[in-house]
Amino acid sequence: MGAGVSNWRLARAVARRGQMGVVSGTALDTILVRRLQDGDVGGHVRRAMDHFPIAHVSVNVLRRYFLPEGRPAGQPYRLLPMYKQVVSAGREQITMLANFVEVHLAKESHGGPIGINLLTKVQLPNLASIYGAMLAGVDYVLMGAGIPREIPGVLDAFADHRPATLRLDVQGPPGDEPEYLSLDPRAHGVEPRARPLSRPRFIAIVAASSLATTLARKASGRVNGFVVEGPTAGGHNAPPRGEPHTNARGEPVYGERDVVDLARVAELGVPFWLAGGAGSPERLREARAMGAAGVQVGTLFAYCEESGLADNLKREVLAHAARGEIDVLTDPRASPTGFPFKVVSWPGSDIAARARVRKCDLGYLRTAYRDAEGRIGFRCPAEPVDSYIRKGGTLAETEGRRCLCNGLVANIGMPQLRDEDTLEPPLLTSGDDLLSIGSFLGARTSYAAADVVDYLLGAHP
Repeated sequence: MGAGVSNWRLARAVARRGQMGVVSGTALDTILVRRLQDGDVGGHVRRAMDHFPIAHVSVNVLRRYFLPEGRPAGQPYRLLPMYKQVVSAGREQITMLANFVEVHLAKESHGGPIGINLLTKVQLPNLASIYGAMLAGVDYVLMGAGIPREIPGVLDAFADHRPATLRLDVQGPPGDEPEYLSLDPRAHGVEPRARPLSRPRFIAIVAASSLATTLARKASGRVNGFVVEGPTAGGHNAPPRGEPHTNARGEPVYGERDVVDLARVAELGVPFWLAGGAGSPERLREARAMGAAGVQVGTLFAYCEESGLADNLKREVLAHAARGEIDVLTDPRASPTGFPFKVVSWPGSDIAARARVRKCDLGYLRTAYRDAEGRIGFRCPAEPVDSYIRKGGTLAETEGRRCLCNGLVANIGMPQLRDEDTLEPPLLTSGDDLLSIGSFLGARTSYAAADVVDYLLGAHP
């Protein structure tokens, strides 16, 4: 669902209808400080910040980023320092606070379950994100885009306010010892004997039964379920297995080897949900018939009234989709991660054509590398080409790459202001279900999250 699209409003609306509402944890620290710089309309962020249990953090963040009247015209957003292997306690606390706020608001005024979805690939802020979400009582943690084998053990440790570590993936020549990321709640003033936190259930997002089996047997703690995601899902897709092939549009071609053996997943004895092309009552019935607990749906919810997607993008996409004028391309080059990534376009849209000077100032998809002297640095193939090559990358790795960090934040109406008064262009992603959303829309031009839930459960056409 991208950064800020599956926000607290959407997750709360879904949970109020008896389903699991899931907030996106991607870039929540940036989203938090931009909401504050835009004046925190409605006061929701500040209301949640008042409940953050670590003293003085909210006061310090408000002093630094809150603008009661919003940003003056022509003023760019103030940026956070980019993450690296070791950051200050204050930087960790902003991330903890941001995830706390999103989960706290999602859980207000109901007793339904709330989850948070994080990307394994976005390694650097994940420990602070998880601990902040757990401080707010998050019920589920969902993670894909990699192999989240260490996460169950992290949840176990944080439930008792114990330190936790994650092994840092480092490109380049091997070092003498593995590199780690770490977070110790005691460094933030949390007492070792503080009241234990509820340990959220962990759901791994997988695209192969073999990965599900590996995680069930070899993860650092209990895996409580799986989301089995197919290549029609929005955002990042797993690469095809075997020899790569592309179609006439340059998209990766998936085959029989990419079909997940659901019987093997069911044998693991934990619930699983199907995702990717699952946004219809027929697919929900089929999923249950195959042993699934249900489905995970993104695209239909992304364009509902409660989602964080900018209103002008919702209106434009739905209007074109109703006329069958939408295209969803699985771009094998767009994402700096190297994973295929779904990109949406439509006639008259100039998003893809907008020139963008390469600039890396959010840095969530930077990866660690080790240089010839053994020093750890960070780079992204979507950063300025000269900079990436100086860091040991190759020109070929930069070709076709797009800045997902800035593009996804622009999707929710928070584009950074650049030189000459230009704004960062959006980079819209959706699953293939967007191509058939017209049949769900009917004569409507907008709809609510409750309409999606009712539709999926067969309550109305």
